[in-house]
Amino acid sequence: MPTFTSYDHGCPSWVDLMSPDVEASKAFYGRVFGWATEDQLDDHGDRNYVMCTLEGDNVAGMGGPQPGMEDMPAFWNTYVSVDDIAATTSTAENAGGTVMMPPTKVMDAGHMAIITDPTGASISLRQPLEHIGATVCNEPGTMTWNELLTRDVDTALDFYRRVFGWEIIDHDMGPAGFYHEAQGGENGGWAGIMAMPSEVPEMVPSHWMVYFGTADITASLAAVTRHGGLVGREPFTIPGVGTIAIVHDPQGGSFSLMQPDGAN
Repeated sequence: MPTFTSYDHGCPSWVDLMSPDVEASKAFYGRVFGWATEDQLDDHGDRNYVMCTLEGDNVAGMGGPQPGMEDMPAFWNTYVSVDDIAATTSTAENAGGTVMMPPTKVMDAGHMAIITDPTGASISLRQPLEHIGATVCNEPGTMTWNELLTRDVDTALDFYRRVFGWEIIDHDMGPAGFYHEAQGGENGGWAGIMAMPSEVPEMVPSHWMVYFGTADITASLAAVTRHGGLVGREPFTIPGVGTIAIVHDPQGGSFSLMQPDGAN
């Protein structure tokens, strides 16, 4: 299982779940992905974060809702590593984004900030210290992809080019339109940007979607529903990529499953 010890500037490196019921989320994802969890405690002995691991490697995090957000459903956050979080936050603001949380040091883990792009999608920034992000990716039960679904593709593309320096490669998907692949560094594709599908209700805002890998999407979907989740979109295949399904956890958190071509 390949491991990561660092991430280039502009590369998605971490995901975490904000859940109104952290204990229920720990149980669900443990059963679906086989994650173990460890509560991170503050100086008063209260849990302030949960580290999720797979065979000892850090793969994701969990936390409870912020004050005033207790009634919101669960949601997954995507984090992008940056070399200078203050400069990147300033660039995002100058490019038309909104700073939801200014750069903040999180103990010895690193610095983080939350921004919203001009199309309304939120994404988090990380300048790591001791916690570099996920130590394993692109394997079953780990983050494999991050994708923006937006109602204004051109504005989004301009914003992320300016903020992260992404090179965008356009893929013609025929009737489905263009898929825009963000690339950087030496690792090829880093993230995707696409227009919000027409069948998605207007009430759903632009947002980032997290993908987790699976070696058997049929078995994973069965585990999701067996443990209280729902299938939002049945599996569909993208030639040369794999088979994808969209699901919802019991607390309302949405994510995608992806079985790469040749995985089974």
